Amino acid sequence: NRRFPLPSARFYAAEVLLALEYLHMMGVVYRDLKPENVLIRADGHIMLTDFDLSLQSPPRFVAEPLSARSSSFVGTHEYVAPEVASGGAHGAAVDWWAYGVFLYELLHGRTPFAGATNEETLRNIVRAPLAFPLAAARDLIARLLVKDPAARVGSLRGAADLKAHPFFRGLNFALLR
Repeated sequence: NRRFPLPSARFYAAEVLLALEYLHMMGVVYRDLKPENVLIRADGHIMLTDFDLSLQSPPRFVAEPLSARSSSFVGTHEYVAPEVASGGAHGAAVDWWAYGVFLYELLHGRTPFAGATNEETLRNIVRAPLAFPLAAARDLIARLLVKDPAARVGSLRGAADLKAHPFFRGLNFALLR
């Protein structure tokens, strides 16, 4: 069973959310969020690894959302956003899409759009509807996996939109540091 219990999934999802928020504030679009790149340290907290696909804006402190854009195809097929799969320009919203896939996988034990081939996976990302075997975090994941990046939660106000979601109700983000 590759699923995380809900309390553990909520904790690790919150930690990854804070990491993405920090990266975005520093002008970095991560572009490679997946479980293999989320390491759990000895103290139980996470750290992200493998930044070779990241997109760096000019080195200055910036507020979310980032305006950095790229047209390159990068990332693991099951985690790429529709705008990447379609060959379009993309920005920080790709991290929120990957975060939705990551959260889905934490709770369901699989990614939502996996196909038998990479091509089928990309077609599913662009065209297939989202299905949920479980109700946990359904609303948050559905808002993260919106195919239009401008309408995706996090695209307008960054991590603040996600932190305010009922999935994280009762969680004190300041204590996760």
